[in-house]
Amino acid sequence: MRLELDHVAVGTGPGAPLPELTVVADRFVPGFVAVETVDAPVLASLVAVGRMAPSSGHVTLDGSDDAGAIRASFALVDTPSVAEPFGSLTVAQVAREELALAGLRSDRASTALLLDEIGLAEHRGTRLQALPTELRVRLLCELAVLREGVQGLVLTSPERHGGDVVAWLAVVHDLVARGVTVLTITGYAALAAVEALPVPDFAARGEHATGGADADADAADADSADADDATGPDDPDTSSLEAPDTDTDDTTDIPPDDSAVAPTREDR
Repeated sequence: MRLELDHVAVGTGPGAPLPELTVVADRFVPGFVAVETVDAPVLASLVAVGRMAPSSGHVTLDGSDDAGAIRASFALVDTPSVAEPFGSLTVAQVAREELALAGLRSDRASTALLLDEIGLAEHRGTRLQALPTELRVRLLCELAVLREGVQGLVLTSPERHGGDVVAWLAVVHDLVARGVTVLTITGYAALAAVEALPVPDFAARGEHATGGADADADAADADSADADDATGPDDPDTSSLEAPDTDTDDTTDIPPDDSAVAPTREDR
């Protein structure tokens, strides 16, 4: 899935809200682009996911400029004032809200299971504003890909939370190796750090993570029941998080003190 921003801009001239930029993100090929000023990263992110039309240039997904298809396939991650959880919420609260938005079970047990699978169980009660940047990126990206139809992410300015670029970059690389298309909007200093690092062979890592799916296709067909239950080692297993039928009573397990969760993000 190839997302391409070709000479896109918002406004014109040296004071344009979003100066012209070009970047490509593809399956196994992460995209990185640097923009500055307070508003430019948000504008670039909105343009990238088809939620804002650029003044010039084109945004395409696999060669098509269908903005609706782009919106359906890509999720914004940690975009200020648009898709940014409130820092005062705990990791568990953020996870519960996102599970509910994805149509999955969002009770206490399901939330705990997911956090354990993505390595954040010990941070269940940690406020998001106190979470190390790489863990924040991990949490929000893993939650975003749970949404139906989402195959790509636009991550906005992870460097603004501080920490080591190498640490949050490792999370991006892990997602890309799993076949998630990731475009990161960042600053020039962080981009320089990214470009100074070696680029992994994501395609090879992806093949390894899936256990050589092509080579094992015949065996999988012969044992379809096992194949249907198989889950990649690097992907959270959400089968137990699927929401129950609405005509059953087992819809929630949240005790009274957790029953009301504040919205985790603004979405304008």
